[in-house]
Amino acid sequence: MTSGDTPDRTPGRPRDRGAVPGGGEGTGQVSALLEDSAEDLYENAPCGYLSTLLDGQIAKINRTLLDWLGYRREDLVGRKRFADLLTVGGKLYHETHFAPLLRLQGEVSGIALEMKAADGSRLPVLVTSALKRDSDGRPLLIRTTVFDARDRRAYETELLRARQEADRERERLQRLATTLQRTLLPPALENVPGLDVAAHYHIASVDEVGGDFYDLFPLTAGTWGLFLGDVCGKGAAAAAVTSLARYTLRAAAVYHPDPAAVLGNLNAVLNHEPHGEDPRFCTVLYGLLTPADRGGFHITLAGGGHPPAVLMRADGSADYVHTPGGQLLGVVPDADIATATVHVAPGDTLLLYTDGLTEAHTTTAGGRYGDEALLDFARSLAPTTAQEAIAAVRELLDSFDKVDDDTALLAITAPRPGREEAREAG
Repeated sequence: MTSGDTPDRTPGRPRDRGAVPGGGEGTGQVSALLEDSAEDLYENAPCGYLSTLLDGQIAKINRTLLDWLGYRREDLVGRKRFADLLTVGGKLYHETHFAPLLRLQGEVSGIALEMKAADGSRLPVLVTSALKRDSDGRPLLIRTTVFDARDRRAYETELLRARQEADRERERLQRLATTLQRTLLPPALENVPGLDVAAHYHIASVDEVGGDFYDLFPLTAGTWGLFLGDVCGKGAAAAAVTSLARYTLRAAAVYHPDPAAVLGNLNAVLNHEPHGEDPRFCTVLYGLLTPADRGGFHITLAGGGHPPAVLMRADGSADYVHTPGGQLLGVVPDADIATATVHVAPGDTLLLYTDGLTEAHTTTAGGRYGDEALLDFARSLAPTTAQEAIAAVRELLDSFDKVDDDTALLAITAPRPGREEAREAG
């Protein structure tokens, strides 16, 4: 600084009160705002304030709360208690919960109540109260802050309405899914002379249609067809494939006595169907039943990538009926179809199932139920009947920690002669 320069202020001279560094036009307005009186800030705060004596009588109330409620100050101060401004339910809650907690804790925060306005309308509010104490800790009065909760109440009401609408929509979809699921299963299993039959469908989720299916139906010359399968995926796409597979199998079985040819026909149909990005493949066990001369039934099983059936014999043993090498249907045009023939003798029971059973979650090591555990379970059941086997597996499914996928079960039993005669007599 040169000798001719004049400083903007002398050393030690304070700046003007309220000056803003770098200020200019508007500095005075900012200064005026900062110098609002405490009384003005109290009266026109964005929330309601009131002070009450220990008995609840209103001693002070700000303009904001008076405007919200439509009262004059002289209507309330010294004449009303805080509880008098509450609805009947709010007053009851205040007397039984709010006030006792305030005396016990010294502060109660964020309590939702409704206040009565002068015109009879209701104002939803959030209330926080605190005890003001003297230097010796004795309570003097109660200071209460009131927040307008109308916007919040409207939001909560809209949220509740949306949730109720979503619940109704979910129930509607569940009913639709349940109805659709029923159409994909036979309404009742056929009565096959000389054979006891039982089935069950375990639904993993009521929200989605599963892709499992089964059926038992008559063919020509006293023969019978049965199948059980599992379509990849869930929902409408899986339901469409399930319906297609079920009716294709029934139609093909009429024209093809060879079970492998029946599954080959289904494989061709699935490969020819346009499906875009939706997978249209499934696993299936199809069986042709013919009465055996020495009692029971011969069953020729054709497997297209499906888990093997379990044969529980009258002598107490049990084993899988493997159809090794059978490929998923709908993936390649010339899928390999494996077959196996088994004799279901009197007292034997054959169980067909989908992989929702063996892939269920358990608490044992490995986390999944698995094929070996199922075979051990079947050996513990043998000898058994179709109804007893289905009942036992249903209890098993209910005992699992979680079943991710739907499970279809189909069991057939060739009764012993004594039991067959007793059943017919009954």
